[in-house]
Amino acid sequence: MATSRPVVSVYQFDNPSEKKCTLPMPVVLTCGLRPDLVRTVHRDMSKNKRQAYALMKKSGYDTAAESWGTGRAVARIPRVPGGGTHRAGQGAFGNMCRGGGMAHPTVTWRRWHRRLNVKEKRHAVVSALAASTLPPVVMARGHRIGEVAELPLVITDGIESTQKTKQAYEILRKLGCGDELDRVLRSRKIRPGQGKSRNRRYVKRLGPLLVYAEDNGIVRAFRNIPGVETASVDRLNLLRLAPGGKFGRFLIWTEGAFKKLSDIYGTLKSGCPLKKNYRLPRALMENADVARLINSDEVQSVLRPKLDPPKKAVTKKNPLSNPKVMAKLNPGFLKKRLLRKQAHEKGTPEYELVQKAKKARIEESKKYNKEHKKGPNT
Repeated sequence: MATSRPVVSVYQFDNPSEKKCTLPMPVVLTCGLRPDLVRTVHRDMSKNKRQAYALMKKSGYDTAAESWGTGRAVARIPRVPGGGTHRAGQGAFGNMCRGGGMAHPTVTWRRWHRRLNVKEKRHAVVSALAASTLPPVVMARGHRIGEVAELPLVITDGIESTQKTKQAYEILRKLGCGDELDRVLRSRKIRPGQGKSRNRRYVKRLGPLLVYAEDNGIVRAFRNIPGVETASVDRLNLLRLAPGGKFGRFLIWTEGAFKKLSDIYGTLKSGCPLKKNYRLPRALMENADVARLINSDEVQSVLRPKLDPPKKAVTKKNPLSNPKVMAKLNPGFLKKRLLRKQAHEKGTPEYELVQKAKKARIEESKKYNKEHKKGPNT
């Protein structure tokens, strides 16, 4: 795993082939992955920016419709009064009527937002950060990182002073993000549904997220590159770290932001200095190979011997009424029964043999009677 490396290389932002130094791997990037927690927190957080919508109270009921009652061979639904127009006499108010009221109409006092525990949100952010250091997880999310030197990708702080978008684009190309930027450009397409006519016509995939410590022009330089986003290390948002509730986003760290991770989250023993009453989540098992633990000599030596399962009482079946049981006791039983059956069916070889033997027996009896039974002995 990538998180097992003790140090991470820092590359020059303008010359990625040159390494400046190495930094120790922050403990927060070695924590366990919790995809279930990330999905749950992302789902509830994304609901907190919704705005209320509802029907107008009078929509569907803005007419003086009354039922015609019984006796006119029409339904008793309220009908629009008047005459001389197609609207007169049409059904109204009912949710099954054209222009009628809505069944169970939407209201503004729906429970739009969700409350979230602070510790759960912090655990989800930690899990998303740890997932961004694993190349298989990042690639499984769709990012093209084949030409990237290593993950996590850390560059010098000089990139925070970038002022021009053209310069920022060239830096990303040199870092090996060219395939990733091309993927974002190719993914641009028209949004399906009504959103295309509501000021959000196009959609595209998301590219790398650049995490910085100080904004000396980096936000302005990178904000116009499609798919590229920036975030401060002090204000990391799960909606940006795990878009769609799936962690593994491609992160690019500046040297100052990477150093600050240890100051913010600390270690498993020290706790988090800048987050009150919070400690990094500790894995329940140091070794997740359960089969190896169970089969180890230490565990097997103290276990009781394996118990044989209790023998179940077998129901005794009558072979005279059960052909399968009889076949086990008498292996030729089924074949003999089949031959007896075929001996009574015309056209079968067995039937011909039986008839031939019967005919011979009758002729032998006649011959015997003709020879020995004469006179009073007949």
